[in-house]
Amino acid sequence: MIYIFLSVCCSVLVSVLLKLARRYQINVVQAITWNYSMAALLTWFFLKPDLEKITYAPNIIYTSLGILLPSIFFVMAISVRVAGIVRTDVAQRLSLLISLSAAFLLFGDAVTSLKAVGIIMGFVAIACLIPWQKRHGISGNKGNYYWVYLLLVFLGFGLIDILFKQMALDKSVPYTTALFEVYILSFAVSVIGLLYQVFVKKRRFYFRYIFFGSILGIANFGNILFYLKAHQNLSQNPGTVFTAMNIGVIAAGTIVGAAIFKEKLSKLNIAGVALAIVAIAVIAYSTSHAV
Repeated sequence: MIYIFLSVCCSVLVSVLLKLARRYQINVVQAITWNYSMAALLTWFFLKPDLEKITYAPNIIYTSLGILLPSIFFVMAISVRVAGIVRTDVAQRLSLLISLSAAFLLFGDAVTSLKAVGIIMGFVAIACLIPWQKRHGISGNKGNYYWVYLLLVFLGFGLIDILFKQMALDKSVPYTTALFEVYILSFAVSVIGLLYQVFVKKRRFYFRYIFFGSILGIANFGNILFYLKAHQNLSQNPGTVFTAMNIGVIAAGTIVGAAIFKEKLSKLNIAGVALAIVAIAVIAYSTSHAV
């Protein structure tokens, strides 16, 4: 279980770092760029991708992930800043509802009554977590609906999950090699955004952006590395890994958000967090037990 614990810590650390970015005046676009350079480097060092299996043919899945990952990461940074760690982490974890729904609607997966109940509970949890009232927006302007960023995190990570599952089904390229390719593409897309900021927007470049982005990349990669190792060590109990990981992130994110950053949750939000945990447990149980 130590790997699950470390994966949870790395996942929550990503949200914490994104929360701290504003406090220390870190340019998030530039930090995300160096995050992917570090993630690609660590993937090459620890996961040993087979470079001979790298395909240079344009692949719609790789390209889509290369564009979506940095884009949604940026949206997540905004969501953490304006909606908080708790709500953003729950929205990210409940994005599994998108991939589950796609499995039913697009890939012919069997729909069980218990799994359907879990999915419905998950969507209700999302509704409970959304702060429907207006709040100060990204740049301090009133009238912005910051629930939009939570929905984008939910939808974006759901789509990313579907694409990663499709990538895993392709046996022509080892998964670690494919992951390395996706990180390289994400870095390339991020560099375009960085160049636009520096040369068009005239944003200054600081060394601390590289340092901050590298720490972010270590946490981002650590989440994946320890999650994979958890599945390897508990290969007979994938449902345990899935449940513990998702519930662990929601619980840890709630504690960190409330205790350290003093994020305020309404009674409806708290009910949403609790319902999200129950929904994930129900979905995990229904996946491992025929009903």
